[in-house]
Amino acid sequence: MTWIAAVARLRARRESGVLVTVATVRGHAPRAAGAKLVVGHDETWGSIGGGNVEAVAIDRAREMLTTMPTAADAEPELMDFALNDKVTNQHGVQCCGGTVSILLEPLPVVRAVAIFGVGHVGLELARILARHDLDLHLIDSRADMLTDTRLDSLSDAVAQLHVHHTPLLPEEILEDLPHGTHVLIMTHDHAEDAALCDAALRTTHLGSVGLIGSAAKWARFRKRLATEGGHDDAAIDRIKTPIGLPDITGKEPATIAVSVAADLLRRFKDEGE
Repeated sequence: MTWIAAVARLRARRESGVLVTVATVRGHAPRAAGAKLVVGHDETWGSIGGGNVEAVAIDRAREMLTTMPTAADAEPELMDFALNDKVTNQHGVQCCGGTVSILLEPLPVVRAVAIFGVGHVGLELARILARHDLDLHLIDSRADMLTDTRLDSLSDAVAQLHVHHTPLLPEEILEDLPHGTHVLIMTHDHAEDAALCDAALRTTHLGSVGLIGSAAKWARFRKRLATEGGHDDAAIDRIKTPIGLPDITGKEPATIAVSVAADLLRRFKDEGE
């Protein structure tokens, strides 16, 4: 498997890893600059030449994996090796005669965001979030909201897009979302929103849950979640509403989307500190 395929596999599995690259070579070394190795928790793919250099790089990569922070805070590291018989190595002698520098780049699990409702605001929000390294899930019960033509503006997305058409029970998607997914509920139907809020509170592996809407809408939802859903106040308080930054106001879809995206990105920053 190529290193590119290995990185893609880790991303698809939502597993963290480390990309190890021979950055510079002076003199003789087992591999030329540019050779790559991908290190996962239990597997490795590729090679930077074997021997002590590769063994030490794998050891350090596995140490990084045990304490890897969020994507925003993960930092690469450089390691230098002298390949001669006068150096005491951890994993045996390598006496090629040269020196090498190894770059270790963290490949953390990216954050995941799910937008329920890809209407005017949802699509504008998707446009903004698609410019970030995320797993972005777009869910709607209406097929016409998810056509290729309508989502064409996301064709150059940095994010990995996952499009879900859920004509019957959109809330069933919640169980299949990755651990820690941040959920934003903004469908066209208040009944659908209410069902999603109830289901989100029953889905324990999610991250934050946000609901778009007015104070009057939330007052009705809160009562229903308590009386019909059986949720206590602490559980209901997991849902943030209104969403967005209070000092970014306006009713245009793009303005609302900017406000909601800024609020979410600030949450990401707070989580990383």
